[in-house]
Amino acid sequence: MLGLNWLFGRKTAAKTTTNTAPAYLNRRWWVYQEFIVKQQECGLLFKDGDFVRFLTAGRYRFFDPQQQYRVEVFDRSRGGAFNHSLVDFFLVQHADSMREYFTQVETTATQVALIYQRKRLVDVLEPETRLFYWRGFVDTEVEFIELDEQCQVPKTLLKRLLHSGNETVKARLKRLLYTVEVPQHFIGLLYLNGQQQAELSAGEHAYWQITQNVQVMLWDTRLQAIEVSGQEILTRDKVSLRINLAASYQLTDVAKALTHLPKPQEFLYQELQFGLRAAVGTRSLDALLEDKTVIEEMVLTHIQAKISALGIEVNSVGVRDIILPGEMKVLLNKVVEAEKAAQATIIRRREETAATRSLLNTAKVMEDNPTALRLKELETLEKVTEKIDKISVYGGLEGLLKELVKLR
Repeated sequence: MLGLNWLFGRKTAAKTTTNTAPAYLNRRWWVYQEFIVKQQECGLLFKDGDFVRFLTAGRYRFFDPQQQYRVEVFDRSRGGAFNHSLVDFFLVQHADSMREYFTQVETTATQVALIYQRKRLVDVLEPETRLFYWRGFVDTEVEFIELDEQCQVPKTLLKRLLHSGNETVKARLKRLLYTVEVPQHFIGLLYLNGQQQAELSAGEHAYWQITQNVQVMLWDTRLQAIEVSGQEILTRDKVSLRINLAASYQLTDVAKALTHLPKPQEFLYQELQFGLRAAVGTRSLDALLEDKTVIEEMVLTHIQAKISALGIEVNSVGVRDIILPGEMKVLLNKVVEAEKAAQATIIRRREETAATRSLLNTAKVMEDNPTALRLKELETLEKVTEKIDKISVYGGLEGLLKELVKLR
Protein backbone atom coordinates (compact mmCIF):
# COMPACT_ATOMS: atom_id res chain seq x y z
CA MET A 1 0.00 0.00 0.00
CA LEU A 2 2.79 2.42 0.85
CA GLY A 3 4.48 1.58 -2.42
CA LEU A 4 1.41 2.40 -4.43
CA ASN A 5 1.08 5.77 -2.69
CA TRP A 6 4.69 6.55 -3.47
CA LEU A 7 4.28 5.58 -7.12
CA PHE A 8 1.03 7.38 -7.93
CA GLY A 9 1.22 10.12 -5.32
CA ARG A 10 -1.57 11.79 -3.42
CA LYS A 11 -3.60 15.00 -3.93
CA THR A 12 -2.83 18.12 -1.93
CA ALA A 13 -4.69 21.45 -1.53
CA ALA A 14 -4.67 23.92 -4.47
CA LYS A 15 -2.04 26.61 -4.22
CA THR A 16 -1.97 30.14 -5.75
CA THR A 17 1.43 31.69 -6.30
CA THR A 18 0.40 35.18 -7.43
CA ASN A 19 -1.88 37.92 -6.19
CA THR A 20 -4.34 37.23 -9.00
CA ALA A 21 -7.44 35.05 -8.73
CA PRO A 22 -6.77 31.27 -8.45
CA ALA A 23 -6.13 30.23 -12.02
CA TYR A 24 -4.53 26.79 -11.91
CA LEU A 25 -4.69 23.55 -9.96
CA ASN A 26 -1.58 22.30 -8.26
CA ARG A 27 -1.68 18.58 -7.58
CA ARG A 28 1.22 17.46 -5.50
CA TRP A 29 2.33 13.86 -5.59
CA TRP A 30 5.39 12.52 -3.98
CA VAL A 31 7.28 12.55 -7.31
CA TYR A 32 5.08 14.62 -9.67
CA GLN A 33 3.53 18.09 -9.79
CA GLU A 34 0.67 18.95 -12.10
CA PHE A 35 -0.34 22.51 -13.16
CA ILE A 36 -3.38 23.60 -15.13
CA VAL A 37 -3.33 26.87 -17.13
CA LYS A 38 -6.80 27.91 -18.26
CA GLN A 39 -7.63 29.26 -21.71
CA GLN A 40 -7.72 32.93 -20.59
CA GLU A 41 -4.46 32.58 -18.66
CA CYS A 42 -0.74 32.58 -19.25
CA GLY A 43 1.77 30.89 -16.96
CA LEU A 44 5.40 31.56 -16.14
CA LEU A 45 7.34 28.38 -15.35
CA PHE A 46 10.24 28.55 -12.91
CA LYS A 47 12.67 25.81 -11.87
CA ASP A 48 14.86 26.37 -8.85
CA GLY A 49 13.89 30.07 -9.07
CA ASP A 50 15.05 30.43 -12.70
CA PHE A 51 12.60 31.26 -15.46
CA VAL A 52 12.12 28.44 -17.96
CA ARG A 53 9.38 29.46 -20.40
CA PHE A 54 5.87 30.83 -20.90
CA LEU A 55 3.05 28.33 -20.57
CA THR A 56 -0.02 28.49 -22.79
CA ALA A 57 -3.38 26.99 -21.85
CA GLY A 58 -3.10 23.30 -20.95
CA ARG A 59 -2.26 20.69 -18.31
CA TYR A 60 1.39 20.27 -17.32
CA ARG A 61 2.99 17.46 -15.26
CA PHE A 62 6.57 17.56 -14.06
CA PHE A 63 8.66 14.93 -12.32
CA ASP A 64 9.50 16.91 -9.20
CA PRO A 65 10.47 14.88 -6.18
CA GLN A 66 12.39 17.85 -4.75
CA GLN A 67 9.71 20.48 -5.42
CA GLN A 68 11.83 22.46 -7.85
CA TYR A 69 9.04 23.72 -10.12
CA ARG A 70 6.81 26.74 -9.61
CA VAL A 71 4.27 28.41 -11.90
CA GLU A 72 2.97 31.98 -11.79
CA VAL A 73 -0.33 32.42 -13.58
CA PHE A 74 -1.81 35.68 -14.95
CA ASP A 75 -5.31 36.37 -16.23
CA ARG A 76 -5.04 37.86 -19.73
CA SER A 77 -8.77 38.46 -20.14
CA ARG A 78 -8.69 41.49 -17.88
CA GLY A 79 -6.14 43.32 -19.96
CA GLY A 80 -4.16 45.65 -17.76
CA ALA A 81 -0.44 46.08 -17.40
CA PHE A 82 2.09 43.32 -16.81
CA ASN A 83 4.43 44.25 -13.97
CA HIS A 84 7.19 41.81 -13.24
CA SER A 85 10.68 42.17 -11.88
CA LEU A 86 12.12 40.02 -14.73
CA VAL A 87 10.74 42.10 -17.60
CA ASP A 88 14.18 43.16 -18.79
CA PHE A 89 15.35 39.53 -18.69
CA PHE A 90 12.31 38.45 -20.68
CA LEU A 91 13.03 41.08 -23.33
CA VAL A 92 16.59 39.82 -23.82
CA GLN A 93 16.16 36.05 -23.50
CA HIS A 94 12.56 35.60 -24.67
CA ALA A 95 11.96 38.46 -27.07
CA ASP A 96 9.69 36.42 -29.38
CA SER A 97 7.39 35.43 -26.51
CA MET A 98 7.22 39.00 -25.28
CA ARG A 99 6.11 40.17 -28.74
CA GLU A 100 3.55 37.37 -28.89
CA TYR A 101 1.97 38.01 -25.50
CA PHE A 102 2.41 41.74 -24.89
CA THR A 103 1.96 45.19 -26.43
CA GLN A 104 4.93 47.28 -25.41
CA VAL A 105 4.36 51.00 -24.73
CA GLU A 106 7.35 53.21 -24.06
CA THR A 107 7.45 57.02 -23.84
CA THR A 108 10.33 59.42 -24.33
CA ALA A 109 11.22 62.35 -22.07
CA THR A 110 8.77 64.60 -23.96
CA GLN A 111 5.88 62.19 -24.44
CA VAL A 112 2.73 61.13 -22.65
CA ALA A 113 0.88 57.99 -23.66
CA LEU A 114 -2.87 57.43 -23.29
CA ILE A 115 -3.83 53.76 -23.07
CA TYR A 116 -7.29 52.68 -24.27
CA GLN A 117 -8.85 49.26 -23.83
CA ARG A 118 -12.40 48.48 -24.96
CA LYS A 119 -12.54 52.12 -26.15
CA ARG A 120 -12.06 53.34 -22.59
CA LEU A 121 -9.13 55.23 -21.10
CA VAL A 122 -7.45 52.85 -18.64
CA ASP A 123 -4.01 54.37 -18.07
CA VAL A 124 -1.82 57.41 -18.61
CA LEU A 125 1.92 56.90 -18.96
CA GLU A 126 4.30 59.60 -17.83
CA PRO A 127 7.45 60.50 -19.78
CA GLU A 128 10.27 57.93 -19.77
CA THR A 129 7.95 55.10 -18.78
CA ARG A 130 7.71 51.58 -20.18
CA LEU A 131 4.83 49.18 -19.62
CA PHE A 132 3.57 45.95 -21.20
CA TYR A 133 -0.11 45.12 -21.78
CA TRP A 134 -1.50 41.63 -22.38
CA ARG A 135 -2.51 40.70 -25.91
CA GLY A 136 -5.12 38.26 -27.06
CA PHE A 137 -8.38 39.08 -25.32
CA VAL A 138 -8.31 42.86 -25.00
CA ASP A 139 -7.05 45.16 -27.75
CA THR A 140 -4.79 47.92 -26.53
CA GLU A 141 -4.75 51.25 -28.36
CA VAL A 142 -2.09 53.84 -27.65
CA GLU A 143 -2.22 57.61 -28.27
CA PHE A 144 1.09 59.43 -27.94
CA ILE A 145 1.13 63.15 -27.15
CA GLU A 146 4.22 65.21 -27.91
CA LEU A 147 4.49 67.72 -25.07
CA ASP A 148 6.83 70.04 -26.96
CA GLU A 149 4.27 70.42 -29.74
CA GLN A 150 1.02 70.29 -27.78
CA CYS A 151 1.12 71.72 -24.28
CA GLN A 152 -2.59 72.53 -24.16
CA VAL A 153 -5.07 69.69 -23.82
CA PRO A 154 -7.74 69.88 -26.56
CA LYS A 155 -11.33 70.34 -25.41
CA THR A 156 -12.49 66.93 -26.65
CA LEU A 157 -9.60 65.13 -24.96
CA LEU A 158 -9.96 67.15 -21.79
CA LYS A 159 -13.56 66.00 -21.43
CA ARG A 160 -12.47 62.36 -21.63
CA LEU A 161 -9.62 62.86 -19.18
CA LEU A 162 -11.56 64.73 -16.52
CA HIS A 163 -14.58 62.43 -16.63
CA SER A 164 -12.69 59.16 -16.52
CA GLY A 165 -13.96 56.79 -13.85
CA ASN A 166 -10.59 55.06 -13.46
CA GLU A 167 -9.05 56.01 -10.11
CA THR A 168 -5.52 55.27 -11.35
CA VAL A 169 -6.02 57.65 -14.25
CA LYS A 170 -7.41 60.36 -11.96
CA ALA A 171 -4.45 60.10 -9.59
CA ARG A 172 -1.91 60.41 -12.40
CA LEU A 173 -3.74 63.24 -14.14
CA LYS A 174 -3.74 65.18 -10.89
CA ARG A 175 0.06 65.24 -11.07
CA LEU A 176 0.40 65.67 -14.82
CA LEU A 177 -2.27 68.29 -15.60
CA TYR A 178 -2.66 71.94 -14.65
CA THR A 179 -6.40 72.68 -14.82
CA VAL A 180 -8.14 76.00 -14.39
CA GLU A 181 -11.69 77.26 -14.91
CA VAL A 182 -12.01 80.85 -16.11
CA PRO A 183 -15.33 82.34 -14.86
CA GLN A 184 -17.59 84.43 -17.04
CA HIS A 185 -16.49 88.09 -17.44
CA PHE A 186 -12.91 87.08 -16.55
CA ILE A 187 -9.77 86.83 -18.65
CA GLY A 188 -7.06 84.27 -17.91
CA LEU A 189 -3.44 85.07 -18.77
CA LEU A 190 -1.37 81.97 -19.50
CA TYR A 191 2.30 81.91 -18.47
CA LEU A 192 4.67 79.14 -19.55
CA ASN A 193 8.00 79.14 -17.74
CA GLY A 194 7.32 82.70 -16.59
CA GLN A 195 6.55 84.07 -20.08
CA GLN A 196 3.12 85.34 -21.05
CA GLN A 197 1.69 83.25 -23.87
CA ALA A 198 -2.02 83.84 -24.45
CA GLU A 199 -5.35 85.08 -23.13
CA LEU A 200 -7.87 82.45 -22.06
CA SER A 201 -11.59 83.00 -22.47
CA ALA A 202 -14.25 81.77 -20.05
CA GLY A 203 -14.38 78.00 -19.69
CA GLU A 204 -12.28 75.05 -18.56
CA HIS A 205 -8.65 74.77 -19.67
CA ALA A 206 -5.90 72.23 -19.02
CA TYR A 207 -2.17 72.03 -19.78
CA TRP A 208 0.47 69.37 -19.42
CA GLN A 209 2.78 70.61 -16.67
CA ILE A 210 5.51 67.97 -17.05
CA THR A 211 8.11 69.76 -19.12
CA GLN A 212 6.97 73.34 -18.42
CA ASN A 213 5.94 75.47 -15.48
CA VAL A 214 2.32 76.47 -16.14
CA GLN A 215 0.52 79.33 -14.41
CA VAL A 216 -2.77 81.13 -15.15
CA MET A 217 -3.73 84.49 -13.61
CA LEU A 218 -7.40 85.51 -13.57
CA TRP A 219 -8.51 89.12 -14.09
CA ASP A 220 -12.01 90.57 -13.84
CA THR A 221 -12.92 92.66 -16.91
CA ARG A 222 -16.15 94.09 -15.46
CA LEU A 223 -16.53 97.66 -14.18
CA GLN A 224 -14.92 97.88 -10.74
CA ALA A 225 -14.75 100.46 -7.96
CA ILE A 226 -11.73 101.81 -6.13
CA GLU A 227 -11.72 104.16 -3.12
CA VAL A 228 -9.09 106.63 -1.94
CA SER A 229 -10.10 107.30 1.66
CA GLY A 230 -8.85 109.47 4.50
CA GLN A 231 -6.50 111.72 2.51
CA GLU A 232 -5.19 114.61 4.67
CA ILE A 233 -4.48 117.49 2.28
CA LEU A 234 -3.69 121.22 2.81
CA THR A 235 -5.52 123.76 0.67
CA ARG A 236 -3.78 126.78 -0.81
CA ASP A 237 -4.81 128.86 2.25
CA LYS A 238 -3.30 126.22 4.63
CA VAL A 239 -6.55 124.60 5.76
CA SER A 240 -6.27 120.87 6.44
CA LEU A 241 -9.00 118.79 4.80
CA ARG A 242 -9.77 115.09 4.89
CA ILE A 243 -11.20 113.94 1.56
CA ASN A 244 -12.66 110.60 0.47
CA LEU A 245 -12.62 109.92 -3.26
CA ALA A 246 -14.24 107.11 -5.28
CA ALA A 247 -13.62 106.07 -8.88
CA SER A 248 -14.81 103.35 -11.27
CA TYR A 249 -12.47 101.68 -13.77
CA GLN A 250 -12.29 98.77 -16.19
CA LEU A 251 -9.45 96.67 -17.64
CA THR A 252 -10.00 96.94 -21.39
CA ASP A 253 -6.73 95.25 -22.40
CA VAL A 254 -5.45 92.98 -19.64
CA ALA A 255 -2.35 91.84 -21.52
CA LYS A 256 -1.24 95.41 -22.25
CA ALA A 257 -1.94 96.53 -18.68
CA LEU A 258 0.18 93.75 -17.20
CA THR A 259 2.92 94.31 -19.74
CA HIS A 260 3.46 97.84 -18.38
CA LEU A 261 2.19 97.44 -14.81
CA PRO A 262 2.83 94.52 -12.47
CA LYS A 263 -0.02 95.67 -10.20
CA PRO A 264 -2.53 97.86 -12.09
CA GLN A 265 -4.77 98.52 -9.08
CA GLU A 266 -1.91 99.87 -6.97
CA PHE A 267 -0.80 102.14 -9.81
CA LEU A 268 -4.34 103.46 -10.27
CA TYR A 269 -4.73 104.13 -6.53
CA GLN A 270 -1.43 106.01 -6.45
CA GLU A 271 -2.29 108.20 -9.44
CA LEU A 272 -5.69 109.03 -7.94
CA GLN A 273 -3.88 110.22 -4.82
CA PHE A 274 -1.56 112.41 -6.84
CA GLY A 275 -4.41 113.90 -8.86
CA LEU A 276 -6.43 114.60 -5.70
CA ARG A 277 -3.54 116.37 -3.98
CA ALA A 278 -2.89 118.51 -7.06
CA ALA A 279 -6.56 119.52 -7.29
CA VAL A 280 -6.93 120.42 -3.60
CA GLY A 281 -3.52 121.97 -2.98
CA THR A 282 -3.90 124.60 -5.70
CA ARG A 283 -7.24 125.98 -4.52
CA SER A 284 -8.57 127.80 -1.48
CA LEU A 285 -11.11 126.38 0.92
CA ASP A 286 -13.86 128.74 -0.26
CA ALA A 287 -13.29 127.76 -3.89
CA LEU A 288 -13.44 124.05 -3.06
CA LEU A 289 -16.59 124.37 -0.97
CA GLU A 290 -18.24 126.51 -3.61
CA ASP A 291 -17.68 123.97 -6.40
CA LYS A 292 -16.64 120.41 -5.54
CA THR A 293 -16.93 119.29 -9.16
CA VAL A 294 -13.67 121.05 -9.94
CA ILE A 295 -11.86 118.40 -7.88
CA GLU A 296 -13.52 115.58 -9.81
CA GLU A 297 -12.75 117.16 -13.17
CA MET A 298 -9.09 117.75 -12.34
CA VAL A 299 -8.55 114.25 -10.95
CA LEU A 300 -10.28 112.63 -13.94
CA THR A 301 -8.17 114.67 -16.38
CA HIS A 302 -4.99 113.73 -14.50
CA ILE A 303 -5.71 109.99 -14.33
CA GLN A 304 -6.84 109.70 -17.95
CA ALA A 305 -3.61 111.24 -19.13
CA LYS A 306 -1.64 108.67 -17.12
CA ILE A 307 -3.48 105.49 -18.18
CA SER A 308 -4.62 106.27 -21.71
CA ALA A 309 -2.10 103.84 -23.25
CA LEU A 310 -2.06 101.19 -20.51
CA GLY A 311 -5.23 99.24 -21.27
CA ILE A 312 -7.19 100.74 -18.35
CA GLU A 313 -10.25 102.98 -18.63
CA VAL A 314 -11.50 105.22 -15.80
CA ASN A 315 -15.20 105.88 -16.25
CA SER A 316 -15.94 108.27 -13.39
CA VAL A 317 -14.42 110.05 -10.39
CA GLY A 318 -16.44 111.48 -7.50
CA VAL A 319 -15.76 113.19 -4.18
CA ARG A 320 -17.62 111.34 -1.45
CA ASP A 321 -16.79 113.53 1.55
CA ILE A 322 -14.92 116.71 2.47
CA ILE A 323 -14.30 116.64 6.23
CA LEU A 324 -13.23 119.87 7.97
CA PRO A 325 -11.33 120.16 11.30
CA GLY A 326 -13.48 120.81 14.41
CA GLU A 327 -12.41 124.48 14.90
CA MET A 328 -12.90 125.22 11.23
CA LYS A 329 -16.43 123.81 11.40
CA VAL A 330 -17.30 126.22 14.26
CA LEU A 331 -15.91 129.20 12.38
CA LEU A 332 -17.72 128.30 9.20
CA ASN A 333 -20.95 127.84 11.11
CA LYS A 334 -20.56 131.32 12.60
CA VAL A 335 -19.84 132.80 9.17
CA VAL A 336 -22.89 131.10 7.74
CA GLU A 337 -25.02 132.24 10.69
CA ALA A 338 -23.89 135.86 10.27
CA GLU A 339 -24.52 135.76 6.54
CA LYS A 340 -27.99 134.36 7.04
CA ALA A 341 -28.80 136.93 9.74
CA ALA A 342 -27.69 139.79 7.46
CA GLN A 343 -29.73 138.38 4.63
CA ALA A 344 -32.77 138.13 6.94
CA THR A 345 -32.37 141.80 8.00
CA ILE A 346 -32.12 142.95 4.41
CA ILE A 347 -35.19 140.99 3.46
CA ARG A 348 -37.16 142.38 6.45
CA ARG A 349 -36.21 145.99 5.62
CA ARG A 350 -37.11 145.44 2.00
CA GLU A 351 -40.54 144.12 2.92
CA GLU A 352 -41.21 146.98 5.37
CA THR A 353 -40.31 149.53 2.72
CA ALA A 354 -42.58 147.87 0.24
CA ALA A 355 -45.45 147.80 2.75
CA THR A 356 -45.02 151.52 3.60
CA ARG A 357 -44.93 152.42 -0.06
CA SER A 358 -48.11 150.42 -0.62
CA LEU A 359 -49.90 152.23 2.23
CA LEU A 360 -48.82 155.59 0.88
CA ASN A 361 -50.18 154.75 -2.55
CA THR A 362 -53.46 153.62 -0.99
CA ALA A 363 -53.83 156.90 0.95
CA LYS A 364 -53.28 158.95 -2.18
CA VAL A 365 -55.99 157.00 -4.00
CA MET A 366 -58.53 157.46 -1.18
CA GLU A 367 -57.74 161.17 -0.89
CA ASP A 368 -58.71 161.83 -4.47
CA ASN A 369 -61.62 159.34 -4.60
CA PRO A 370 -64.37 159.40 -1.87
CA THR A 371 -65.82 156.14 -3.18
CA ALA A 372 -62.53 154.34 -2.60
CA LEU A 373 -62.44 155.81 0.90
CA ARG A 374 -65.94 154.53 1.60
CA LEU A 375 -64.94 151.04 0.35
CA LYS A 376 -61.97 151.07 2.67
CA GLU A 377 -64.23 152.06 5.57
CA LEU A 378 -66.56 149.18 4.79
CA GLU A 379 -63.60 146.81 4.66
CA THR A 380 -62.47 148.02 8.07
CA LEU A 381 -65.96 147.59 9.47
CA GLU A 382 -66.03 144.04 8.15
CA LYS A 383 -62.80 143.21 9.93
CA VAL A 384 -64.11 144.66 13.21
CA THR A 385 -67.34 142.75 13.04
CA GLU A 386 -65.53 139.44 12.43
CA LYS A 387 -64.35 139.44 16.06
CA ILE A 388 -67.66 140.63 17.64
CA ASP A 389 -70.61 138.33 18.19
CA LYS A 390 -73.19 141.17 18.61
CA ILE A 391 -73.05 144.95 17.92
CA SER A 392 -75.58 147.71 18.75
CA VAL A 393 -75.61 150.80 16.52
CA TYR A 394 -76.88 154.15 17.76
CA GLY A 395 -77.30 157.22 15.54
CA GLY A 396 -77.51 155.19 12.37
CA LEU A 397 -74.82 153.60 10.18
CA GLU A 398 -73.64 157.05 9.08
CA GLY A 399 -72.80 158.03 12.64
CA LEU A 400 -70.96 154.74 13.23
CA LEU A 401 -68.78 155.23 10.21
CA LYS A 402 -67.90 158.74 11.27
CA GLU A 403 -66.91 157.51 14.72
CA LEU A 404 -64.71 154.81 13.19
CA VAL A 405 -63.02 157.40 11.04
CA LYS A 406 -62.32 159.43 14.14
CA LEU A 407 -60.84 156.40 15.90
CA ARG A 408 -58.47 155.92 13.00
